[in-house]
Amino acid sequence: MRLGVPTEIKNHEYRVGMTPSSVREAVHHGHQVMVQAGAGAGIGCDDAAYQAAGARILPDAASVFEQADMIVKVKEPQPQECAMLRRGQLLFTYLHLAPDPEQAAGLMKSGCTAIAYETITDARGGLPLLAPMSEVAGRMAVQVGAVALQKANGGLGVLLGGVPGVAPAKVAVLGGGVVGTHAARMAMGLGAEVTVLDKSLPRLRQLDEVFGGRLRTAYASLDATEEAVLGADLVVGAVLVPGASAPKLVRRAHLARMKPGSVIVDVAIDQGGCFETSHATTHADPTYVVDGVVHYCVANMPGAVPRTSTFALNNATLPFTLALADLGWQAACRADPHLAAGLTVHEGQVTHVAVARDLGLPHVNVL
Repeated sequence: MRLGVPTEIKNHEYRVGMTPSSVREAVHHGHQVMVQAGAGAGIGCDDAAYQAAGARILPDAASVFEQADMIVKVKEPQPQECAMLRRGQLLFTYLHLAPDPEQAAGLMKSGCTAIAYETITDARGGLPLLAPMSEVAGRMAVQVGAVALQKANGGLGVLLGGVPGVAPAKVAVLGGGVVGTHAARMAMGLGAEVTVLDKSLPRLRQLDEVFGGRLRTAYASLDATEEAVLGADLVVGAVLVPGASAPKLVRRAHLARMKPGSVIVDVAIDQGGCFETSHATTHADPTYVVDGVVHYCVANMPGAVPRTSTFALNNATLPFTLALADLGWQAACRADPHLAAGLTVHEGQVTHVAVARDLGLPHVNVL
């Protein structure tokens, strides 16, 4: 199969769909890999590194899309990329379609077959291709939240860990999954007072066993969530419903009762965000203020650390990329129901139940 790796064009997105090591594996499997010139610059891998791995360098995205049977990306295709996709072509990338009807329309119009990283599952019920970026985003959430809390950036002017004689900041993490766990680990490492809220008691027990008395846990009732959010200096939104839009856990009315200068980091913004006042921002302009509360809602947070993110992502995506290339998408999905869970769009139809529901479109099973 001919695999194409274009340069990412989303604002301040420096990751790339395949590393030179992944290219070498695909070539070893007998496939051709075409990489857009400069695609790996953001991760410190030049065209020569890709050529040494067996890739052919093409001058522009149009050439890659025209010649490839399968496009391997990181972020969702932008409108100009959707226009270059075609019927019979396979797209393998993050999609986050549920809150994005414009992208959905573009993919459906193209006639391509699109498989989303974020809804592929594993035998334990996890999301193995989302997990690496969730780990990065969870750790980054505290990092960027700490910066946003600085007075010069509009924040309250508190240090997460405090100092002797001055209390540490309070951090509320909504969701105890991969993002929430890594956010809590980072916040505790900086000395903050951390509370994680989740609706799964088994998960709260796991977190308690791992972190012991250093971490506070709470069942995510309306009362407990409101209490934690109103008392927090930093709130990290880390909830996920696979494939579907994120639930709105914090409403506009809550903001007026939060501490002026407190910070919200909405990691769920890729799926529409879990705060009513959230809207996607970029690394170029990451924050805005509503009712005195600083919002950080960058939709591609791991793109700020592209080398770490790309290598972590490729560790997870490569086996699926090779399966799709070796077998073709139909045989690969029939052989692996976990991969089939990522099938989202095929020849103008939505094939994922949760995505179809949230977009108000019919769901079609094509396997």
